[in-house]
Amino acid sequence: MKNASSRMPSLFIPHGGGPCFFMDWNPIDAWDQMADFLRSVSSTLPRQPKAIVMVSAHWLGPKVMVTSAAHPELIYDYHGFPPHTYELTYPAPGAPALADHIVALLQAAHIDSATDPTRGFDHGMFIPLKLMFPQADIPVVQVSLLSSLDPAQHVAMGQALESLRDQDTLIVGSGMSFHNMRAYGNPQYGPVSDAFDAWLTEAVQANPSVRNQQLTHWTQAPHARDCHPPRAEEHLLPLMVAAGAGGQSLGRKVFSDRVMETTLSAFAFQEVASHA
Repeated sequence: MKNASSRMPSLFIPHGGGPCFFMDWNPIDAWDQMADFLRSVSSTLPRQPKAIVMVSAHWLGPKVMVTSAAHPELIYDYHGFPPHTYELTYPAPGAPALADHIVALLQAAHIDSATDPTRGFDHGMFIPLKLMFPQADIPVVQVSLLSSLDPAQHVAMGQALESLRDQDTLIVGSGMSFHNMRAYGNPQYGPVSDAFDAWLTEAVQANPSVRNQQLTHWTQAPHARDCHPPRAEEHLLPLMVAAGAGGQSLGRKVFSDRVMETTLSAFAFQEVASHA
């Protein structure tokens, strides 16, 4: 294992609303702080990753699927946005060998999985990565969520992938810590999102064994289902994968902002450098 402080972290990031960072919004500065945070992520890493594993809220299936094309196309899986947002590009290469390795790790952990040579990159991948790594020169593999929406299964997914962090691979869960489409913009949901975010932050920052237990039972959090309605929690589950991949690394909140009347946060799982 590499020196603890030099391991790649695992991250959970908010990816915004559709192509929000690349279009006009009302208010015009709604997504500015989140965009600035995403642009800053690379400067917090021990070095540039050799590869990125992206777990997006926008891909679910009965078993874990892994993109294995050498050059996946983009999937513009958002609707009703300005025409230019369907012309955004992010020509990052895929990593077929890494995809095979990921499937091997998952299967060794008894998690049903397979490669998908035809699936492209969805906007949960390319929208935030355009800000995080704009050169698009780092190979990326995207990993699906499970349509079971079982949080324990997603923690286990992350645990199976933890060793990738010792191979200079950055694991990123891409979702939203609050994702109730009917609540965005409603001031009544400000305190609701605050209460859930406070619980989530405490859970993430707990001892790793306690952390994973609490995240597995996230529906017991205050206002959990107001923030992630039943059968619509796919935007929270990438956090479970990131936490599982965090292993014994400490979790901490690394970003938070009030957007559309709700609190949205990002979390990182990373060893703290020790000093003799």
